[in-house]
Amino acid sequence: MVKIAVLGYGIVGSGVVDVIYKNSSVITNNAGCGIDVKYILDIRDFPDSAFKDKFVKDFGIIENDPEIKVVVETIGGTNPAYDFTKRALLAGKSVITSNKELVACHGAELIGIARERNLNYLFEASVGGGIPVLRPISQCLVANELDRVCGILNGTTNYILTRMIEGGLSFEKALCEAQEKGYAERNPEADIEGHDACRKICILAALAFGKHVYPEYVETEGITGVSLEDVRYAESDNKVIKLLGRAIRLDNGKLHVFVGPHLVEKETPLASVKDVFNAIVVHGNAIGEVMFYGRGAGKYPTASAVVADVIDAVKHLDARKYLNWEDAGREIIEDNGRFVSRVYIRAEGESVRSAVTSAFGEVKFIGEAGKNECAFITRCLPMSEINEKTKLLSEKCRVISKMKVL
Repeated sequence: MVKIAVLGYGIVGSGVVDVIYKNSSVITNNAGCGIDVKYILDIRDFPDSAFKDKFVKDFGIIENDPEIKVVVETIGGTNPAYDFTKRALLAGKSVITSNKELVACHGAELIGIARERNLNYLFEASVGGGIPVLRPISQCLVANELDRVCGILNGTTNYILTRMIEGGLSFEKALCEAQEKGYAERNPEADIEGHDACRKICILAALAFGKHVYPEYVETEGITGVSLEDVRYAESDNKVIKLLGRAIRLDNGKLHVFVGPHLVEKETPLASVKDVFNAIVVHGNAIGEVMFYGRGAGKYPTASAVVADVIDAVKHLDARKYLNWEDAGREIIEDNGRFVSRVYIRAEGESVRSAVTSAFGEVKFIGEAGKNECAFITRCLPMSEINEKTKLLSEKCRVISKMKVL
């Protein structure tokens, strides 16, 4: 019997405990031994819980108990999760987490500590919830040289955009509906401003390309500026709007990494991903494109991924799983001004079409614009050139929207 501890008894933490006992027979069979939760750490009291005798408030109890072989961290954020994780690893305990912010900010350091001590730091649930994606990238696709990762990485924003596209709701109304359904937090900033997707693309890029990508180096834009007018213009050109995280490895070894709303062709697989579902597309030189699809969040889908990592850690108590990347700085991030793309732009002003042609030359106008408004898609150009031409346009007209076209 292997004893473990769970840090945090929120949605994911309670789901982990539930799954371990509900599916104890299949977990024992797959792990090769029983798994028992000895401690649950939480600052709150749960007097009515069936597990009330397992609760502790002092992490030191877990840290100093030699019986605890695996620690599951589901606290979220970096404080105190970073301190507890580091202390657990230094105490000789493998750590499993669903904490995307912690992995994105401190993953290289924590992986390094685990490597030095022949322990495991596993985090399948940090990206895509219950969607298996990190393990396939690190195991099933290792014969490939990967060069692109692109995905719909946040279920909340995908739900909001789906309701705007299919229901004709404004951004504000779609957000309220998402909050009412429990898909969006009361404070939805991390989702709608793109921070959640940013952390996930950092983890995916690090795993795919072997170098840590810090969130502060990633150009990030959310969906708060997307309007129903943009949705309609996209529709007129057989496209939909999706919030995408993208990471591209260049021939010089540097990376383009960014998050933002994109216009996506309706016929492509990503365009058909709706509601709270996520999808990650990985491109390798041998296999081509592979897409991972499913619910990106939720109590039991995420708990399922966490417990799978627990089983993996228990089976490898005396060996390391090779989930690995090296630390790196801003030098690995290529200037996004050099990224070449088509771009959707919406502008308004007197003689707007003439101003657009003067600034951009040949473009593709889309939709039925009003007298003083138009939307268009540029040719493939470096973003620095797009930005310069947009600045010229803004001297004569008001630029309302600007998004990359996938």
